[in-house]
Amino acid sequence: QVQLVESGGGLVQAGESLRLSCAASGSMFRLDAMGWYRQAIGKQRELVASITSGGGTNYADSVKGRFTISRDNAKNTVYLQMDSLKPEDTGVYYCYRDRYASIRYWGQGTQVTVSS
Repeated sequence: QVQLVESGGGLVQAGESLRLSCAASGSMFRLDAMGWYRQAIGKQRELVASITSGGGTNYADSVKGRFTISRDNAKNTVYLQMDSLKPEDTGVYYCYRDRYASIRYWGQGTQVTVSS
């Protein structure tokens, strides 16, 4: 089975940092695009960051300069380093993996709460 397991969420104060991890199972991880969405209460799920198999990255404007997405293919893991967190970053963060045939797999989500 192809599975994604997120970890690293928690409760922090504004200005602090968190690092989220998403560990993937299955084969050919290095060929798959990965990324993170987040969803706050009452809001639509939004793309936060993505990284291609070649290492190219994209970020939502709201997190540019504060968040960094990276991947470690040897560990089948993608990370989201979140610095200078703001209360508006609060939400459930979901890891995704895009495989061949345009199949997208999702993690279970991890809660990030940023207090002011």
